[in-house]
Amino acid sequence: MKTTDTPTPSAPTVQVIERIFTLMDVLASREEAMTLKEISEKAGLHPSTTHRILNDLATGRFVDRPQSGNYRLGLRLLELGNLVKNRINVRDAALEPMRELHRITQQPVNLSMRQGDEIVYVERAYSERSGMQVIRAIGGRAPLHLTSVGKLFLAADNTEKLRTYATRTGLAGHTKNSLTQLSTLERELAKVRRDGTANDNEELELGVRCMAAGVYDDQGKLIAGLSISSPASRLDEAWLSKLKSTAEEISGNLGFHPNTAKQPKW
Repeated sequence: MKTTDTPTPSAPTVQVIERIFTLMDVLASREEAMTLKEISEKAGLHPSTTHRILNDLATGRFVDRPQSGNYRLGLRLLELGNLVKNRINVRDAALEPMRELHRITQQPVNLSMRQGDEIVYVERAYSERSGMQVIRAIGGRAPLHLTSVGKLFLAADNTEKLRTYATRTGLAGHTKNSLTQLSTLERELAKVRRDGTANDNEELELGVRCMAAGVYDDQGKLIAGLSISSPASRLDEAWLSKLKSTAEEISGNLGFHPNTAKQPKW
């Protein structure tokens, strides 16, 4: 079987660019400012070369000099980083992974976000062959406590916020399976915190079950939920691992990394 090697990043063709990248990586390795001597030693460059490049970078605000002979990464990088971050739309980051998950499961895959006491469906990957009788349109809404994604968000709230939500909404139900008692909902959310995933067992619509996993941004904040909807008799628990890995892939597309950002401690 023919295999394809994973491509490796090529080295810059201009030597000074390669040296700039090296210096930026050295500065990024420490939160506090570093001396010229430290930087040049770690970069393996002559101090005069290091000094010249750092001064040029400081002119463009890519490097700051908090005091003479000390350097750290500059605010210009933050400005540019925010521009890139603002271009990363959660729907754009999620669409291709969602399509692949739909291809595997042949069931609707939904991306939902919280808005107040409801979740809003912001993207969907599905086909007419899924066999679903009810398809909630993009822009559709549903109560948090009746949906798998909504339970992810409620599980991230503290006890006071959850009880305030219960009082405010009355935990109204839509089906005989809806969780309309606070004590029952609290037990369900404890399970969500333990497993890191959530389920809707015909609580919003009879005949429809869902499973959901969270999508996190670069700060480890829960910003969306990815869910698979299926006829109740067809939901396959074997999909759960692929759902979780797809949610992790989308989170990674948004800048989340488990080594640099922590998911909320539910």
